[in-house]
Amino acid sequence: MSEVTIGLIQTAVTDNVQENIRKTAGLVRKAAEKGAQIICLQELFNAIYFPQYEKYSAGKFAEPIPGDTINLFSQLSKELGIVIIVPLFEKASDGNFYNSAVTIDAGGTILGTYRKIHIPFDPLFYEKNYFKDGNLGYQVYKTKFASVGVLICYDQWFPEAGRINTLMGADIIFYPTAIGWVKGHHSEDGDWHNAWETVQRGHAIANGIHIAAVNRVGEEDRFKFWGGSFVSDAFGKVLKKASHDKEEILVATIDLSMNKKIREGWGFLNNRRPDTYPLICKTQK
Repeated sequence: MSEVTIGLIQTAVTDNVQENIRKTAGLVRKAAEKGAQIICLQELFNAIYFPQYEKYSAGKFAEPIPGDTINLFSQLSKELGIVIIVPLFEKASDGNFYNSAVTIDAGGTILGTYRKIHIPFDPLFYEKNYFKDGNLGYQVYKTKFASVGVLICYDQWFPEAGRINTLMGADIIFYPTAIGWVKGHHSEDGDWHNAWETVQRGHAIANGIHIAAVNRVGEEDRFKFWGGSFVSDAFGKVLKKASHDKEEILVATIDLSMNKKIREGWGFLNNRRPDTYPLICKTQK
């Protein structure tokens, strides 16, 4: 299919897990009514962003895959004939916990689980205290409507992850996210939001691939999440963007034939020189 319609669900979150799920399921239905064929939820969609605390009893947010939440969205996927990407806090059978995203095909079948590979550890982003490093590798799923790659939040800053997903055959990369401004903090680095959007648009250009980033809104203790969910075409043009402070359903139709046009026209893949890239794979000292 050349054209596909995608939907991003941008919401505010409370510590009431069941209410978060109920609300999001309703928004998924509305997105499908608007024509969305592939719908992506935000990072840890049914939980507050608990990694802002060094220590927090987050066990109540964790669940197995499949579990009640995935079963619910699998049924919804089958009923509506849509693909749904569901990020959640995974309690795995190996006893570890992961920041994960499940891709469900239009018939309700689970295609696979991606576990976040790049895990930050900074003040207010204490993710290593809660999540093990993803151990399932990068994954691209051939869904009914398109081949999709899924990366999660901090993965957004790493060009290698986007390039690998592209080389694995992704038509679109989805980035479910939880990121925002820290109240009372003025960064000396510059505009965090501008950098966040710019780096992802850069991945779109460098790989000739469509990008869809979905982020939460609302205030959670020290954070004011900046929303701003957006869809970029294969040359970095933002096709549609959500607000910074409202719950929204963002629906956009994209033309996947543009991927091939950009890649062939600019030679970003054909002219690669993997023989010169060994340094990328060395661990920094």
